[in-house]
Amino acid sequence: MTRTDVLDAHAPRDAAGLRELASRHALLPLRIFLGVTFVYAGLDKLTDSAFLSASGEGSIGDMMRGVRDASAVPALVDMSLNSPVGFAVALAIGEILVGLGVLAGLLTRVAAVGGALISLSLWLTVSWAVAPYYYGNDLIYLMAWTPLILAGAPYLSLDSLIRSRLSRRTA
Repeated sequence: MTRTDVLDAHAPRDAAGLRELASRHALLPLRIFLGVTFVYAGLDKLTDSAFLSASGEGSIGDMMRGVRDASAVPALVDMSLNSPVGFAVALAIGEILVGLGVLAGLLTRVAAVGGALISLSLWLTVSWAVAPYYYGNDLIYLMAWTPLILAGAPYLSLDSLIRSRLSRRTA
């Protein structure tokens, strides 16, 4: 048996097999990107003492006061200003939980809805006034969550592992 024979034995048999493999794992790069980004964003917020302040340069309080009048939903900003540090901590923990859920593929659709809601709230408040709209990244993140809401994480996930174990138990 030559080296080529060994390589051929492990390769997909045809282009259709390769396409099927690629389509099965198409959402994996998106899951990894969004998961890592949201975990990083949450940890960044929790470790930034300036951000976790009600006022001062770089604080959540000053940022929210600065976007209030330009936001689509000023009442949402007002709610965050009732307790800016509490809001910042809740946002950071939410981002971490969403990111970990999507990375692990655990309750992926629920995590993706959480990510979409975080992105929607940031779009309607923080980046609403960005013009043209495509310069604001929160809208892009909102759209990026949509495929994961629709499809979940059917492969390489805890969801698929749990699903397969449950189906074996009921069979």
